[in-house]
Amino acid sequence: MRLKDKIALVTGAAGSIGSATVKRFAEEGATVILSDINEEGCKKVVKEIKEKGGKGGIIGADVIKEDEIVALFSKVKEEYGRLDILANIAGGDFENQVPVDEISYEKMSYNIDINLKSTILCCREASKIMMDQQYGKIINMSSLVYRGSPMQFTYSAAKGGVFTFTRSMALTLGMYNITVNALAPALVEVDIIKNAIGQEMWEALKEDTAARYPLGRVGQPIDIANCALFLASDESSFITGQIIEISGGARL
Repeated sequence: MRLKDKIALVTGAAGSIGSATVKRFAEEGATVILSDINEEGCKKVVKEIKEKGGKGGIIGADVIKEDEIVALFSKVKEEYGRLDILANIAGGDFENQVPVDEISYEKMSYNIDINLKSTILCCREASKIMMDQQYGKIINMSSLVYRGSPMQFTYSAAKGGVFTFTRSMALTLGMYNITVNALAPALVEVDIIKNAIGQEMWEALKEDTAARYPLGRVGQPIDIANCALFLASDESSFITGQIIEISGGARL
């Protein structure tokens, strides 16, 4: 088991990618702490992993609120004594397909809060624990649009910020035996997108996008979770400060 006896925290744990990551970590022996504003969703995931012999618990938090993030990591330290792995999965695009001259201050702020600020603050709190124990694995969630996107201005800005922050953290934390890397998925089949645009529009988007990817399909949550698992394991012990595109060859 690649994560045997490790303590892992996953934010956004009730979502499609977050829950897939939780399950993969648990399958590989980690005790997984689930955090999300959707407590019922977390309970469902914990029930599933425990039914399969895995170990997990829930510490809820709204990661756009600094005090709740601080409390989250304080409870992790208090209840589990250490933190080996942090997967910052919480996020999403809340200003999608908006022209540049219609950018909303409110939605821009939320995109930056949920995607970038939450990552910075969670990394800050995790580093306090990991530096003391001289070990840690941090996996941040960027996106393929970190390169730029003509209709995802504030989301791509936030995800670009995640990448540069990840590199800065890697430069700083390497001396403490802590690796920090980022995932950059292309389009992934997740419930939040499907529910937002409807099944018919999703199928059209999925078909059009898959036709442009060399592998001929869009991503699945398990594709992201498997990469997160590799970065969380000691198999990736000499990899840090990298952004790994999980894109089916979308931008070659």
